[in-house]
Amino acid sequence: MAAKASESAGLAERYASALFDLADERRAIDSVAEDLRGLRAMLADSSDLERLVRSPVLSREQQAKAVAAVAEQAGFDALTRNFLGLLARNRRLFAVSAMIKAFLAELARRRGEVTAQVTSAAPLSESQLAKVTDSLRRSVGGKVSVDLSVDPSLLGGLVVRVGSRMVDSSLRTKLQRLELAMKGVA
Repeated sequence: MAAKASESAGLAERYASALFDLADERRAIDSVAEDLRGLRAMLADSSDLERLVRSPVLSREQQAKAVAAVAEQAGFDALTRNFLGLLARNRRLFAVSAMIKAFLAELARRRGEVTAQVTSAAPLSESQLAKVTDSLRRSVGGKVSVDLSVDPSLLGGLVVRVGSRMVDSSLRTKLQRLELAMKGVA
């Protein structure tokens, strides 16, 4: 199982590296990065799209046609659309999430940024995001790229990961701690 995960991670990194090099050559890194962030959000929001990219039942042509329609509707850059078509033709769409992560990690590394994964119970407003980003920038002492996700099961608060450090100020965790403390009293 670990060998399979390692193989998949290596595959994702190779494809992401190739896309990064092409995007750099065509001066489209920011555009492609924005497309990939949008695709990641779409995958998180749509179980149908997630099934589409993971389905071994659909043919290459069906996956290519569907992903092309999604990319066209989203207004993705031609390079991103071609990349997604290549993934479909090569039966590699299953690894697109890992490829997005690897691409964005390489972008952050080259820009000297630290990536912070911030999970909130509800979408953050622009001002909330600015405050979180500013706090992280002061804490890390450098450029910070914030990778946002939403998990309603947190109930409230945030979970922030920067490298191997994690700060969990979610209401869910606080309630779990309170529950454990109360069990200890009884």
